[in-house]
Amino acid sequence: MATILVVDDELGIRALLSEILSDEGHTVELAEDAAQARAVRERLRPDLVLLDIWMPDVDGISLLKEWGATGLLSMPVIMMSGHGTIDTAVEATKFGAMAFLEKPITLQKLLRAVEQGLVKPGGRNNSAPAAVPSLALHQRIAEPALALEGALIGSVPTLLQSPTVPALLGPQSEQSFELDRPLREARDAFEKSYFEFHLAKENGSMTRVAEKTGLERTHLYRKLKQLGVDLTRNKRGGAV
Repeated sequence: MATILVVDDELGIRALLSEILSDEGHTVELAEDAAQARAVRERLRPDLVLLDIWMPDVDGISLLKEWGATGLLSMPVIMMSGHGTIDTAVEATKFGAMAFLEKPITLQKLLRAVEQGLVKPGGRNNSAPAAVPSLALHQRIAEPALALEGALIGSVPTLLQSPTVPALLGPQSEQSFELDRPLREARDAFEKSYFEFHLAKENGSMTRVAEKTGLERTHLYRKLKQLGVDLTRNKRGGAV
């Protein structure tokens, strides 16, 4: 597996990417600005860098140029931005970036870009012509909560028959939901038990839970964090 440096000033983005990449077996180093990124780059030689463009003080393009000018751009760099344009993508590849990912980054596109970057040791040859990446690399995927809300709404007639609703959490366990509470709290309690059930059933495999629940894994991570689900309790060695 590889050592990947994630540079982004948003804590949530760093945490999410770190969790996804670590779950894939990679070693992840984090930096919230150019200064920290320089320090990590000096301390070790990452196999790949995920670099945000819009950061305070020194932006990602400037740091990319700096590494290229000082001979430190010896690893593939994938640029990230939620406000990208054609010009930005062209500029990034011109100065050595191998790819451009538009936020929000879907899991499939992220892992594909990382995989492609890691099979090109040493990064892109700066003397070779750069391919202009498409700004349509990603589709913006809506939060999957709507699907769960729809499932809850479809169950309302059954739910109203009893003040509590049993929910199986595993082969030998059961939980009852109190319906005499605000809808949001009841929904969160249901969703948490729903995901815990599937995590236990799939031995903590995020990939299989995503497939079973019909959610894109990047958003599944975010949802589990929001609900306070313990991601390590049911995880087994080697599960992805």
